[in-house]
Amino acid sequence: MTLDAVIVGAGPNGLAAAVELARNGLDVLVLEAESTVGGSARTEELTLPGFRHDVGSAVYPLGIASPFFSSLPLEEHGLEWVHPDVPLAHPLDGQRAALLKRGLDETAADLRGDEASYRGLVSPFCRRWDAFRRHVLDAPTRIPRSPLLMLRFGLLAMRSTPSLADRFRTQEARALLAGNAAHAGIPLERPLASAVGLTLMVAGHTVGWPFARGGAGSITAALASLLRSLGGKIETDSRVTSLSDLPAARATLLALTHQQVAELAEDPLPTGGRLPAGYRDMLRTWEYGPGAFKLDWALDGPIPWTDAEVARAGTVHLGGTLEEIALAERAPWKGTVADRPFVLLAQPSLFDPTRAPEGKHVAWAYCHVPNGWTGDATTLIEAQVERYAPGFRDRILARSVLGTADLEGWNANLVGGDVNGGAFTLSQTFGPMRSALRPWGTPVDGLYVCSASRPPGGGVHGMAGYHAARDALKRTFGLA
Repeated sequence: MTLDAVIVGAGPNGLAAAVELARNGLDVLVLEAESTVGGSARTEELTLPGFRHDVGSAVYPLGIASPFFSSLPLEEHGLEWVHPDVPLAHPLDGQRAALLKRGLDETAADLRGDEASYRGLVSPFCRRWDAFRRHVLDAPTRIPRSPLLMLRFGLLAMRSTPSLADRFRTQEARALLAGNAAHAGIPLERPLASAVGLTLMVAGHTVGWPFARGGAGSITAALASLLRSLGGKIETDSRVTSLSDLPAARATLLALTHQQVAELAEDPLPTGGRLPAGYRDMLRTWEYGPGAFKLDWALDGPIPWTDAEVARAGTVHLGGTLEEIALAERAPWKGTVADRPFVLLAQPSLFDPTRAPEGKHVAWAYCHVPNGWTGDATTLIEAQVERYAPGFRDRILARSVLGTADLEGWNANLVGGDVNGGAFTLSQTFGPMRSALRPWGTPVDGLYVCSASRPPGGGVHGMAGYHAARDALKRTFGLA
């Protein structure tokens, strides 16, 4: 018997692809190597009983912004977004923290001396948010339906972050931009880091930076529940080592990064299609970005921030000035880790009491390190927290330490600890594997790739899965 579709990988993109196919009436089977669904969106008791930690991703500006997720009845399947008072705080030495608030005008007013410059940078995209989010979460070669808006964005995106920050006079505004751009995982001097920074800032003002109540696993649990309600099937503990081992299907979608696809595709599909050797060789040249070194803490109380305003934020950027952040983000690309790394920290239990026992808290943090790095950044990360929250270490009840190998062992898509599915470089964003006429297809009819290695890239938004499914519906099933 030949199935309609088989999906390898039950992370956000694999489940999104399955849901889109199933809601169009197709028979869908998802195969997941691990014992639970979720990919990098899973929640576990990593430290002590009752302390629920997001092992991978934790904060979801692109999740709530996702046009696909917002089209689904995920709330009927248990998903609830939790919005902190403030999306983001960026503490600075000896001065007040910079706050990215939901209100654009309120944020700009706090940046005394940079009000007009901040509004001028962000407001054009906030005003046209729906068009902007759809273009950002589409393929980079698609002709935009709002060309002038995206031309404006493209011109800003190609500038280095320090250059773009020259419009600001205050350390607060410069640091806000730099911290958001650092999510790209590339040196701030490179093109496209500004694109990430600007997108995240706009999202903060339009949809916020929420958590999922109960943890990241609530997102993928909701997707899995919806899929099953549509008749889709999920088989866990089903590791796939060769395409030839898969059930026969009219369409096969791989929620795997490129080098993984190359290894899996040494053998043909059960239906006979086989990736050409030259295409597999091209997939093997895929470059992965810096790895993550990640800590989770069980805490005896909230983090004791020097600036009490930081406790209003769900996400905290710890890195100081733009110049410090730029130095820190260059280091992994040189094979080192900065003495003061840029640290991304989330404090969900301040806003979601389901994460920890009463009176206790959890916190989540990571910094960028060289891909596959085997060192230990625990002391460096905790020193950055202590820098802005003296006494923090005294509140640690237990910690979980995950290096690059630990992360890859937990989720094979995190190659060398890279959480984005590949380096966010110009050649990979606009190159042949990501941006050809069929950015989710392959040379084999019926074989698609729907991971973060394909557009629109990293983040828990499901859009790579959705786009790959739409491509399959059109080309394999003639339904779109």
